Amino acid sequence: MRVLVVEDDSRINTYIATAFTEEGYATDRAADGDEAAYLASVNPYDVIVLDLGLPDGDGLDWLRQLRRSDRWVPVIVLTARDRVADRVRGLLEGADDYLVKPFDPDELDARIHALRRRGQLDHGDSLSFGRIMWLGEEGRAYVDGTQLDLAPREFEVLGLLMGRAPRLLSRRALLNALAERNLDVGDSAADIYMSRLRRKLANSGTVIRTLRGFGYMLQLSDEVEPK
Repeated sequence: MRVLVVEDDSRINTYIATAFTEEGYATDRAADGDEAAYLASVNPYDVIVLDLGLPDGDGLDWLRQLRRSDRWVPVIVLTARDRVADRVRGLLEGADDYLVKPFDPDELDARIHALRRRGQLDHGDSLSFGRIMWLGEEGRAYVDGTQLDLAPREFEVLGLLMGRAPRLLSRRALLNALAERNLDVGDSAADIYMSRLRRKLANSGTVIRTLRGFGYMLQLSDEVEPK
């Protein structure tokens, strides 16, 4: 497994990289966003560990740029920002997990293995519903052949909805799936994802219904009774 550690604190960077190397990982290190961008452009990584307080910019800006070219490489944010709003923002910007400093190295290692395992299992599926095609291996979704502009987590939530459509995706099942990325994500994250998806699916011939207290249903527009 090849890991990129993006951390400007040389002590923490060395500590993480040494621990990974002892685990048998091929480990590259970057101290700023520019170096990390170069390494990510020339090497395929199984996981990226990303600090947010980089000397040449905010780590979330770097992550946003990364997601324009690579939707699938798992990224775990490692930061001192511990507010719920910070964690939700990190996940919405494309992080797969969020670990607050100070951290336990065993927990970091376990989360990295979990991220890689999920990536291997989740990306081979393809789903279709109405005019929507969801291609897990490509990390893309299409409506009538036109690609939807989806953030990584929006893409995953759409896959969860399509996997159940037209049946109910329970709110708890959705939150459990989000919790695999970060145990402290609040209920508001589900509402944010659904709101964004509704806008992006406006002309897809489908609607996302909310059954308050129960969950969400992706249905064909012509099968939904007008109110």
